[in-house]
Order: sequence, then structure tokens, then C-alpha cells
Amino acid sequence: MNKNIISFALILLCFNCFSQTKTNATNETKKTIKIKPPHLTTSMGVLKDSINSTPLDQVKALLGAPLKVTDDNNITLTVTYYQFYYKSKAVVQDEKTGKYKQTSSMAADYFTSTPLPEKWIKLIKDELISGEELYFFDIVAKDKEGHIFYAPNFKIITK
Repeated sequence: MNKNIISFALILLCFNCFSQTKTNATNETKKTIKIKPPHLTTSMGVLKDSINSTPLDQVKALLGAPLKVTDDNNITLTVTYYQFYYKSKAVVQDEKTGKYKQTSSMAADYFTSTPLPEKWIKLIKDELISGEELYFFDIVAKDKEGHIFYAPNFKIITK
């Protein structure tokens, strides 16, 4: 019986300790700092924001350039994350008629550093033709104080 009482007392003591640490954690106040998000611009080389149509040779030349995010004061932020997709033209054969028709194919991934990895750059340079899209989206950038912001999406369509 003494063992039961001691076990029960230990269990109560443990519950009491856990409940005190839980209430202490919830009673702490968190400081929130409100800042006005800056107007950001996304660029790659000489191209800024979304470009509707860019010559094929210029796009191929810029593929190895880093994605760059700047604010109104031309201060560069660090790009910490982005998603990218390459929408290419493709051809499929209709099984019933045997005729070929044009369609599109997409390759996509997310990245945590810029520029794109060398294997992506090589693949795109080798395959890129007029009318295809390169799209950088969900771009996350961090300023020198560590504040995190979403930057504008960046799209290039080759001509």
C-alpha cells in the first residue's frame, strides 16, 4: 500500500510540474514587430519583372544569371527559396488517327539557391525553342535584418 501511495504521489508531482511549465509558456507575451513591406522587383540579368516576350538567344545567354530581388532603394535581398517551371512544346501522336498534334510538357522543381543548377541550365539551353516559358514563382527573399518577403513572380516567354 505504501508503494501505491508513493507511486500516486509521484504521478501527481509530475502532472503538477508539466502543468506549471505549460502555463508559464502560455503566459509569456510575444513581441510582434510591424514593418511596411517594401516594393520589390524581381530580375534576371537585364530582364525585370515578368517579360512577355524575349528573343531566344537573349534568354539562353541569361540562363546562368542569378535571380535577383531588389527594393525601391536598389538594395539587394537574399533569395532563399523559389519554384521554377519550364513549359516546353511537345508533339504527341493521336492513337486513333495516327496524326501528330502539338501539346506542351512541363518540368518543375523548387530551389533554395540561385542561379538554377547547372543540369537545369544545360537541359533548357539544349531544348529551348521559340514560344516556350520559363516561370519563377513563390519567390521568397530575406533582407539584411532577416525579415522575409514574397517577391513578384518572374515569367519569360521566348520569341
